[in-house]
Amino acid sequence: MSSHTSLPPAVPQNVHRLPTNVKPIHYDLTFWTDLQSGEFGGFVAIDLIILEETSSIALNCSDDLNLANASFQCDALGTNFLQSAQVVEKALDRVTLNVLTPLPAGSKAQLKIHYNAKLRGSMTGYYKSSWTRDGRTEYYALTHFQPTDARAAFPCWDEPLLKATFAVTMVSRAGTVNLSNMHSISEMAFDPVSALDADLASLALTLPSDSQWKITKFEKTPPMSSYIVAFANGPFAYLEKIVVMPLSGRSIPLRIYATPDLSHQAEFGLDVTAKVLPLYEKMFDIEYPLAKLDILAVGRFTHPHPKNWGLITGRTVCVLVDPKKNDISARKNVAGILSHEVAHMWFGNITTMEWWDNLYLNEGFASLMGEAIILGLVFPEWGATSNFISGHLSRGLALDAKRSSHPVEVDCPDANFISQIFDALSYSKAASVLRMLSEFVGEERFLQGVSLYLKSHLYQNSVTRDLWDGVSSATVGLDIAHLMDNWITKIGYPVITVTESSAGIRVRQDRFLNSGAPDATENDTIWNVPLAILTVGAAGQIHIDKTVVLEEREKTIALDTSRHFKLNARTVGFYRVLYTPERLLRIATEAAKGESIFSLDDRLGLLDDVAELAKGGLGPSSSLLALADIWRNESNCNFADMVWQNILSNVGVVLRSFREHPQLGDSLRMFIRTLFVPLVQRLGYEFSEGESVDIMQLRTVAISGASAGRDPSVIQELRDRFAEYMKTGDESKIPSNIKQAVLVAAARFGGRNEFEALLKIIEESSSPALKSTAVGSIGFTEDPGLVQELFSYILTKARDQDVYRLCTGIKSSPVGLRMLANFFKDNYDVFSKRFATNSNLPYLVGTCFNGLSTQADYNDIQEFFKANTSRYSMALAQTLEAIQVRVTYIEVRL
Repeated sequence: MSSHTSLPPAVPQNVHRLPTNVKPIHYDLTFWTDLQSGEFGGFVAIDLIILEETSSIALNCSDDLNLANASFQCDALGTNFLQSAQVVEKALDRVTLNVLTPLPAGSKAQLKIHYNAKLRGSMTGYYKSSWTRDGRTEYYALTHFQPTDARAAFPCWDEPLLKATFAVTMVSRAGTVNLSNMHSISEMAFDPVSALDADLASLALTLPSDSQWKITKFEKTPPMSSYIVAFANGPFAYLEKIVVMPLSGRSIPLRIYATPDLSHQAEFGLDVTAKVLPLYEKMFDIEYPLAKLDILAVGRFTHPHPKNWGLITGRTVCVLVDPKKNDISARKNVAGILSHEVAHMWFGNITTMEWWDNLYLNEGFASLMGEAIILGLVFPEWGATSNFISGHLSRGLALDAKRSSHPVEVDCPDANFISQIFDALSYSKAASVLRMLSEFVGEERFLQGVSLYLKSHLYQNSVTRDLWDGVSSATVGLDIAHLMDNWITKIGYPVITVTESSAGIRVRQDRFLNSGAPDATENDTIWNVPLAILTVGAAGQIHIDKTVVLEEREKTIALDTSRHFKLNARTVGFYRVLYTPERLLRIATEAAKGESIFSLDDRLGLLDDVAELAKGGLGPSSSLLALADIWRNESNCNFADMVWQNILSNVGVVLRSFREHPQLGDSLRMFIRTLFVPLVQRLGYEFSEGESVDIMQLRTVAISGASAGRDPSVIQELRDRFAEYMKTGDESKIPSNIKQAVLVAAARFGGRNEFEALLKIIEESSSPALKSTAVGSIGFTEDPGLVQELFSYILTKARDQDVYRLCTGIKSSPVGLRMLANFFKDNYDVFSKRFATNSNLPYLVGTCFNGLSTQADYNDIQEFFKANTSRYSMALAQTLEAIQVRVTYIEVRL
């Protein structure tokens, strides 16, 4: 970036927001992309309203961009003029343009800046990716701006509150496809020499003259934030489906784009999108405002998935499904992600949080709507609410049980901190407490309130209070802000302790910490807890009282304790419940019955509570094993696989805690075998046409569980299947639904041949799902030499997006665990530079150290990171706390 002055990198946090003296209202963005040279550039003309008289205008601009001098046109001054000075503040990603003549308050101005840059390789900003066609490497380019990387593609006001309209014009090589948020309104050959516009003509100085070029103009967008602007250029192909919208009656084309070798796998994703888009429009009573919706599946992608308005982008494995394979897990993954991302067309795009401290207004809502409510309507056979409990609720509760947690609504002083809050609190806790609110007021009234909230902030920004006002209006008389405030603004959640007497039950709330009891300063929050008490009448009828709210530290509730009862019915509340051992046994025994009064969701919540309460010292770890033993015959209900998966996950956590204590580990694996091997013997390995989803998934979990328990016969079967695949290349030898179990067994129990075969899948497979599974499995090897080879691969060949998952696999190996921590420390400078512009570094810090379990580990990590930066401060704090919890857990039980 050209500059005349440079400020020092150290800046106080209170200057991270842009000045408010001007406001952008429209961008004309024109740029070229050269995929051969890996460069792009052009110019942006930004229409401004001058709110205060000023001689300087500050906007966001990454150091990646090389800026020419800016020019201004002001209606009050009636002349064009150049900037007088350009001040760059690298630490803030900001450039300030100074002018000699002050711009008057109330006037309108236009700022025009020419620039150029290299396409990034970091999966943020405007970056390039590659694919292979006929043995040749070809490239394409796309954007990933969330949260603060629009500034890496063009100078802009890169804050969500500063909404504007955007008119995008793309110049690219003929034969490629241009995509953006809106539909194209014209496309023609581009001849810069004959261009009437002087700025367009100037591109002749930049574009190679030995190629043909084209120019694509897109319709102007509605007012929107910079982070959801999107564009892409490449050799894309697509499948299309037309959907008729219920409110407007308009026919909306839906397209999924991908590279030509993969575009045929878009059919399932298209079907899902065609079902959910009209449902959202009808449910919110707000028309989808754009004329199209495109989805682009790409090979190189980081987290999270951008929810760009009209052009959703996502990793191939999250968008595409091989139509030849009945892969239930792949279909669930794609359906959940696409339903989530389509929700953002309303949550985040039409109505946008004012600042990133309210990120949950985007992500919590999209998680709840897309992965529970809407998904449950489209695929009722999948048990969406149960999956939500096992996924979002469990993840949110696990992270929020740490002292190093943060409130859902959290201060975000700078870009480094913003990148760290895309976590289980902004997504999973937020979605879970919103679901709790929905259950308390009733889903119909909740959705009415959400619709009112959106309608009152169309094309505007919002804060938490706006949402509470909307739901309060729909519920008439309920003080939603009072009910919900502490769930959003405070750290943590309560454990409800239940004691019994002849008068009923006494319930008490205290903050739950998985590292032990809180002290007085940590236990000062009183939550308003909807208790959702399930009771059973004399005739066996079930009643759930949703009106009881615990608003104080403790109180007595009258009920007949001689009968069955349970708090947090259907596991909707964001809290844990601690029963007496006797009551826990009664609930567990009743839940094991075929026609139990306790639902699947009740069982899932009970399992999680027992496991986590034991970790926090509020119960023996044997309680989890006892519960698993009582439910070992769980097989005669829908979605039994979810109970088994929950058992496997929770017992697996205990097993990993003792991975460096072989005797205890062997005993736990023996217990796991007694649970899962009989299921494998009953269900076998073959997936038959027409089988129910429940049976298929139960078989999948059973095989994974038996393999985790290291049953010799199951392991041999899985290894034989991979050996046949290595011999023939026939993927049918690896049924899609057990591909993870097969590949993990190949890595863990195989040798060099299996390792090289897995590497070949990663490098050459045309199946996104198989490739992704191999990435997550190869690190399970228990050969130290192969682990070292994998380290070399990570440093020299692995795609950036795969590094985190490769390391996650290595962490799962008792051999690789400590090798991984040393590998990260030895190559810290490499990783810090490699992931300087994306959010991967915090994930790596957590992955590479989180599995360690001694006080010496804790001290060593603390010493190594004593000069840590804000780029991963939260991840480091959570990692250190997880190690300390594990240290205490092991000491107590050995």
